Amino acid sequence: MKVGIQGIEGSFSEEAAKSYCKKFGIKDFELKYLVSSMNVLNSLSDKSIDTGIFAMENAQGGVVIESVEALAKNQCEIIDMFYVEISQNLLALDGVSVGDIEEIHSHEQALKQCKDYLAEKFWSKKLVEEDDTAKALIERAKEFYQKDQEDISERIKELGLQDALINLKGLTPGMLMTLGDQKILTLEDFADLASDELTGG
Repeated sequence: MKVGIQGIEGSFSEEAAKSYCKKFGIKDFELKYLVSSMNVLNSLSDKSIDTGIFAMENAQGGVVIESVEALAKNQCEIIDMFYVEISQNLLALDGVSVGDIEEIHSHEQALKQCKDYLAEKFWSKKLVEEDDTAKALIERAKEFYQKDQEDISERIKELGLQDALINLKGLTPGMLMTLGDQKILTLEDFADLASDELTGG
């Protein structure tokens, strides 16, 4: 059975889908991560999935508008309605203080669910609606990783390491920065370095 869900891996919709399959004793299933309610309903209509799981209502945020709009444009049979306990967390990079936070990204429904808390603690911060909270987290992590790698590459260039040493197989960016700090900038410098002198990771 192909089960389409309104979310990606790690989303509450994934948890709901697994709960549904357990409830009905469905063991042989494949999850299709379709992100939005519209994608789920459209996939049901064109029969590319057998069952669709999506959120209809939230105790704090109310009716999920995107699901209502998707239902208005697609015909389907409602098999079951059930509840999944939702617990939201605010995630930030290690070392980031609450005062450093400038924007909070999440699904519209999650922002609504946490509106009182956000209004009290983060009233001056920009709230950014995303298609999917888990997807937004992955995208922020990718952006951070890319920027971190760019900063490391720039630092390595500033240290003056030669390309031949930078491209030497087996040396990590951390090792290269350690070499640069020790003024080991060329293959010749590296060749003269005793193995037990090389540190970094």
